[in-house]
Amino acid sequence: MKHKSIKVLLAFTIALSSISLFAYANAAEIPAPTMMEQQTSGLATEKAVLAGGCFWGVQGVFQHVKGVKNVISGYAGGKANTAQYETVSSGTTGHAESVEITFDPKVINYATILQIYFAVAHNPTELNFQGPDSGTQYRSAIFPESDAQKLVAKAYIDQLGKSGAFKGPIVTRIEEARTFYPAEAYHQDYATLHPDNGYIMQNDLPKIVNLSRQFPELYSRKARLVKGNNAG
Repeated sequence: MKHKSIKVLLAFTIALSSISLFAYANAAEIPAPTMMEQQTSGLATEKAVLAGGCFWGVQGVFQHVKGVKNVISGYAGGKANTAQYETVSSGTTGHAESVEITFDPKVINYATILQIYFAVAHNPTELNFQGPDSGTQYRSAIFPESDAQKLVAKAYIDQLGKSGAFKGPIVTRIEEARTFYPAEAYHQDYATLHPDNGYIMQNDLPKIVNLSRQFPELYSRKARLVKGNNAG
């Protein structure tokens, strides 16, 4: 355990030393959403499905957000018979690597989930790629679970576009809600369980550091792992 702790500390130290916030935007200038959901389901938890490149990093970010109960890596946008990693990786299935976020709306609302998504979880100006990963399976997309979520998402994209926070146009698509399919078990909790992996250190740990800096009131040092870690 001692050696593991040293590796985690080293990984975060490297992330901190190399971080420079997203080069494509001044993240400190990304405004909070002005439109909130006008209707609530009355349920104890709600869900959001978002795609923003490799699901490892997006899952890792939201696992550190207070009010988030569970985050599952998976696939959205395609059919059940193609919801497997090797098939999705072909870029021909319609699926995007996505995450399903279960959150407590009394602690964090959907609009704030989107603010984190745009501010630190991914680059919404990259069309069909994120960092080193390319293909339509890495597109920036929102899959609203309700008409209320769709309205909030559309309004926030419009707001961000007018704000000038990003150096390029936002390419995030709002797609019709489709069935979310959990990814294979070995993809779950990947950033949290493998902080010393080179890909994670370079691409994903800086996002979590950014989360702690930009949203300190919502940042949870302890990541919430997938319940039972048996997705897929």
